[in-house]
Amino acid sequence: MLEVYIDGSTTGNPGPSGIGIFIKGEGHHIKISEFIGNYSNHTTEFIALLRGLEEAKKLAPSIVSVRTDSQIVCAAIEKRYAKNAEFASILEKILVISDSFELFFIKWIPDDQNKAAHALAREAVSKKLP
Repeated sequence: MLEVYIDGSTTGNPGPSGIGIFIKGEGHHIKISEFIGNYSNHTTEFIALLRGLEEAKKLAPSIVSVRTDSQIVCAAIEKRYAKNAEFASILEKILVISDSFELFFIKWIPDDQNKAAHALAREAVSKKLP
């Protein structure tokens, strides 16, 4: 099983944004810190999940468990619906990938349990700011 911790960070809303992904399990410890451009806070969280699942898919696991501190992302995945058009278009891509795993779970966790992904997301933004 892979555990995928995700987080997004935005300076301003919208503003310069970065994502942080920490994947562990099955002998893997992968850290991803990427600047993604200017987005809103919530959009950044959806992009972090999409990117995290893309990376997890490359490792070909049968079970993926995602941890996020974004309640809106958790709710959208659980309901398989997002009212916001921008979120919905990203959610569509997320669902295609998540449905390809034998088992897929997503769980909301408090910020203090998501420190690794949070630090990676902040690092991505800070590298791009003057």
